[in-house]
Amino acid sequence: MCFFIQQKAPIKKVEERFNARIDNADSFLQSDYINGFAHLNTPIIIDRTPEIISTNFSWGLIPSWAKDIDIRNNTLNARIETVDEKPSFKNNSQNRCLIIATAFYEWHWNDPKGKVKEKYQINSQHDEIFTLAGLYSNWLNKETGEVMNTYTILTTQANDIMKYVHNMKQRMPVMLNKEDESSWLDSSNRIQDFAFPYSANLIALPTN
Repeated sequence: MCFFIQQKAPIKKVEERFNARIDNADSFLQSDYINGFAHLNTPIIIDRTPEIISTNFSWGLIPSWAKDIDIRNNTLNARIETVDEKPSFKNNSQNRCLIIATAFYEWHWNDPKGKVKEKYQINSQHDEIFTLAGLYSNWLNKETGEVMNTYTILTTQANDIMKYVHNMKQRMPVMLNKEDESSWLDSSNRIQDFAFPYSANLIALPTN
């Protein structure tokens, strides 16, 4: 699971990191804490235009067949093991994207019911700016004619660090190694190749 991320890198650093340009500087989101359930537009890179950092995609995938946007709270994440089977994602499994982040957040439960939790911030050990593997969709609102661009973050089995941090579900987002980002965008590569035990190096620190 991954419902909360951080993207605090400025435009210049993001453009340098990906050797790409921002499509709309006024829409570029920087925030220490991004709540997926707010369905904000966050910077991503899609497979069709890797030279552009897109700012018009929001978190919470709306499949093309959806009648309305109410589905979004249930599509913030997609399990990598079953993404080709679930109706919400299978038609978009070839639409690959990189979600740009500087951290994500998860909670460790200190009791069985989660009444006492400890918040952790997870960063890359090597890169100030990293990416999470995602899928995207373009949804047409038939009533208004508006097209909404949306995405989901893929999750996989937790590695040893995240098994401790996310002890409730023992899941984690697919945090890509820098050298594998181009491979992820290439749909000829199997999605399952990026599942556990594939995992980038990360560090998890408790935070207030």
